Amino acid sequence: MAPMSFAEDICPVPNIAPMASQQDMDAAIESARKAVGLPVGSRVVAAMSGGVDSTVVAGLLHKAGYDVVGVTLQLYDHGAALKKKGACCAGQDIHDARLAAETLGIPHYVLDYESRFRDAVIDQFADSYLAGQTPVPCIRCNQTVKFRDLLDVARDLGAEAMATGHYVRRAVGADGRAQMRKAVDHSRDQSYFLFATTAQQLDFLRFPLADLEKPQVRGVALELGLRIAAKPDSQDICFVPNGDYRTLIDKLRPQGREAGEIVHMDGRVLGAHSGITDYTIGQRRGLNVAVGEPLFVTKLDPAKRHVIVGPREALLTASLTLDETNWLGDEPSMEAAAAAEAPVLARVRSTRAPSPARLTLADGVVGIVFDTGEEGVAPGQACALYDPTDPDRLLGGGFIKSTTAVV
Repeated sequence: MAPMSFAEDICPVPNIAPMASQQDMDAAIESARKAVGLPVGSRVVAAMSGGVDSTVVAGLLHKAGYDVVGVTLQLYDHGAALKKKGACCAGQDIHDARLAAETLGIPHYVLDYESRFRDAVIDQFADSYLAGQTPVPCIRCNQTVKFRDLLDVARDLGAEAMATGHYVRRAVGADGRAQMRKAVDHSRDQSYFLFATTAQQLDFLRFPLADLEKPQVRGVALELGLRIAAKPDSQDICFVPNGDYRTLIDKLRPQGREAGEIVHMDGRVLGAHSGITDYTIGQRRGLNVAVGEPLFVTKLDPAKRHVIVGPREALLTASLTLDETNWLGDEPSMEAAAAAEAPVLARVRSTRAPSPARLTLADGVVGIVFDTGEEGVAPGQACALYDPTDPDRLLGGGFIKSTTAVV
């Protein structure tokens, strides 16, 4: 099938790799079939967000001969969503998912999960900022609404697996247990955002894009006749229609808009602020204080309404503790691995490379000690752990509860 010309009318995306031959398309279908690992004809639920990746997953599985059922979640108010392009859960995306399912000829359901999404993701997001933390809502969404509630729906629909458009790889180890690994396209690796996926969930999940790069995925979409082939990737938090998350937090938690002081870590009061939710760890711009040296937010104290600042070296973290941990490694639990002070590669932000570290256990609390000081560590964010002897393998992780500075 020739590429569809109207894709260019939606949003030009130059980095598309059209299928060079039918063999290329056949290879993509076979790769998806291998990723599923179930007999042809098995029912598979495809989680369809309306974006390119998840839509291509549904198309490849349909071409591979599976009984595909598309499911899309309505996660928040469409009226606000329609005012923002590129949001992963917007009303336009639901329309795109429905249209794609019609094009592919597969059944499609839209489930109203607004109340669950608000409780599990939006409220938690606002509460985290109020507590001086830096949350990662996409992880909460995967952890709760998508990989917990939606998996239950998939089972109720009689599916033997649920497939998503995440760029990660599911592999089976020598012991027969499922592992999560990085996909072939490391530049799009999403394992950090999936650290909370449990072993039980991983047994049911499938990731058919593991062997494809994004330009190839868009090429498959063109070949399948899907008009979302050139649709832009989502960039912002999906439930913040205008990209201004502080306005949302002010609306949900107005108590965060209480004035306080900007305090140097040596005790000097340098100025005032109009709300602690305006600040995050590592922030430099917008402090409106001048002392002759660059200053960064090093700590937030919600109880005192203090924004604590200091030099850049004060951001270096020697160790941290983890909460809400999840373990996918060979040891029976993260606590067991921590008791043995197992070496790990710790990734504290999705945009940072993992750093050498070791697990620790003190009074039942799992911790991480870095080999050298790590920058950009903030309570509330995730710390994903990888195997130093096999860096593509995700071992699990947790949410950062507290940090200890190098200085």
